[in-house]
Amino acid sequence: METFHAAINLIEYNKIWNIIKLENDKIQERLIKIREGIDKVDNQILGLLNKRAGLCIEVGHIKSDSKDSVFKPFREKEVLNQLILKNTGPLPENHLRAVYREILSSSRRLQRPQEVVYLGPEGTFSFFAGVEYLGHSMNFKPCINLNEVFDNVESGEAELGIIPLENSLQGSIGQCLDMFLRYEVFIQAETYYKISHSLLSTEKSLSRIKTVYSHPQAIEQCSKWLRSHLPNSVIIPVESTSAGASKAVENSESAAIGHSKLSDMLDLNILAHQIEDLPDNWTRFMIIGSSPPVGGNQDKTSLLFTLPDKSGALVNVLNLLAKKGINMNKLESRPLRLEKWKYIFFADVECDLTGDEYSDLKDMLAEKCDNLRILGSYPAGTSYTQY
Repeated sequence: METFHAAINLIEYNKIWNIIKLENDKIQERLIKIREGIDKVDNQILGLLNKRAGLCIEVGHIKSDSKDSVFKPFREKEVLNQLILKNTGPLPENHLRAVYREILSSSRRLQRPQEVVYLGPEGTFSFFAGVEYLGHSMNFKPCINLNEVFDNVESGEAELGIIPLENSLQGSIGQCLDMFLRYEVFIQAETYYKISHSLLSTEKSLSRIKTVYSHPQAIEQCSKWLRSHLPNSVIIPVESTSAGASKAVENSESAAIGHSKLSDMLDLNILAHQIEDLPDNWTRFMIIGSSPPVGGNQDKTSLLFTLPDKSGALVNVLNLLAKKGINMNKLESRPLRLEKWKYIFFADVECDLTGDEYSDLKDMLAEKCDNLRILGSYPAGTSYTQY
C-alpha cells in the first residue's frame, strides 16, 4: 500500500514539475522576445543619436567662424519642456532629464569643445552641480578661488563658469556678489542643487574617527550631528569639501564631510549618509559667460545698482517696478568697498529687462540710480528633486 501511495505521489510530483517547467519555458521564450525587441529599439536609438550628432556637427561647421556660444540655455530648456509635455510614460521625468542632459552635453561638445571653470578641486559641490546641469561631455577645469573663475571667463580662457550665489539656509555668498563688481561677466543660466553631506573615511568604523576635515560651511551645516556622534573628535576647517576628502585619504583615524560621490572618486567608505542638521538645503548656482545670453524665454533678470544718498531713493526704484507689474523676488545690499557707507544692491526680477518693451523702464531706472548694470536675463531654474 505504501508503495502504491509513493507511486501516486511521484506521478503528481512529475505533473507539477512539468507544469512548472512549461511555465518557465514560456517565461524564457517571452524574455527572449522582449530582449530582441529591446535590441531592435537600441539599434533604432543608436541610428537616431548618430543622425542628431551629424546635425550638431553641421551646426558647428556653420558657426565655426563665429564667437557665438554653443551653450543655448533657452533652446535647451525649450527642448526639454516640449519633450516633458509629450512624454506619456512610463519613462519618469527625472530619467528623461538625465538622458537628455547627456545628449545635449554631447551635442555641445560636437559643435565645439567648451571649457568650464569652477571652484575646485574636483569633487566640490560646484563641480557636481556643473556636471548635473551641463553633463559629462564638457571640459571641467578647477580653479583655486572665485577670482580665478571670474577672470578665466572674462578673459575668454574659459567659455563658461559655475559659481555658487546663495544658499537656502545661509543666504547669499557675498564674495560672488563682489566679483560681479570687478568683472564684466554675465549670467547665462541658473540651477538649484540640493546639498546633502556624508561622512567619508578610509576607516570602516565611526568609533575610530578622531579628526574631521571639511569646508567651514559644511562643518556648520552638520554641527549638531558632529556634537552628537563625534563629540571628542577634532574638527579642522579646510578650503573645500573635496580638499577635506583628500585629507581623509592621507590621514588614518580621520574623516571628511562632503558629497557622497567623493567615496567613488577617492575610494572612501561612507560611514554616515545625510548628516546635515537641516535636510532641505539647496544652493543656487549660476552659469556665467563673457557676453549676455540672447534669444528665448528670458523670464528672469539679475541686476546691480547703486543709489544717490537721499530720502526715498530705493522706494523710487521699487515703485517703478511695481507700476509695471514686475515682481522682485530678491533684493540684497552689499557695502561698496571703494566708498565708505555706500551700498550696492543686487536684485532679481521676474521679467526680461533686456526686451524692447522695457526700454523706457530701463531709462527711468537709470535716471533714479547712480549706476545700473544688468547682469543677464536668463531662463529661471527648477529646483526639482535630485535622484
